[in-house]
Amino acid sequence: MGSLSVFSVFSVLLVLPAYSQTELEYKMEIGGMLGTSTYQGDAGGGLYKNVNLGAVAMARYNLNPRMALKFDIGYGGISGDGSKNAYPVEVDRESLKFKKSVFDLGCQYELHFWAFGTGASYKNTHRLVPYIQLGLGFTATKGAFSLNIPVGFGIKYKVANRVNVGLDWTVRFSLTDKLDGIADPYRLKGGFLKNKDSYCWTMVYVSYDFWPRLRKCNND
Repeated sequence: MGSLSVFSVFSVLLVLPAYSQTELEYKMEIGGMLGTSTYQGDAGGGLYKNVNLGAVAMARYNLNPRMALKFDIGYGGISGDGSKNAYPVEVDRESLKFKKSVFDLGCQYELHFWAFGTGASYKNTHRLVPYIQLGLGFTATKGAFSLNIPVGFGIKYKVANRVNVGLDWTVRFSLTDKLDGIADPYRLKGGFLKNKDSYCWTMVYVSYDFWPRLRKCNND
């Protein structure tokens, strides 16, 4: 019985570190995104028409398993061709063909449908979680600089305790009609978001967790 008890204690000591590791939560993630960038505006843009490459570096601060703030800086191409569109006034149709780059800096608030994480079964966490997001950012391109409002959704999956992958989709609504270099060819009155240019980013990402939170008792 003595040797059996020693063996049991030894087994528990081996298991506890692994269990504790799965229970850890982390405050931050860093990672990268890669995907497509598409334009919507006066020059014949469409949701997935004139697809260009986009890339983003991101850092996410996890407020808790249900909420996060994502900070990102990214690059995307935008292009369009409105030379065959009908306009109420005569325009230089060659100027309606364009291709340029946009640079984006922003922050989005993410709300998860369920608590995200591994382990901590008493918290009812899930490895696979969809989320919605809303934020504020800046867009810079040749000839234009503007605030933008990113709106979108995504889905994230925890591959391992500290490794995450996901799909992130946003439309970045700018507050200018000059991202494409074409100012109001339809002669429409603009508003807060009416008659403004925007671009859509569809990204896949990988991120790594760091900065562990302090452990809490299950009864907290």
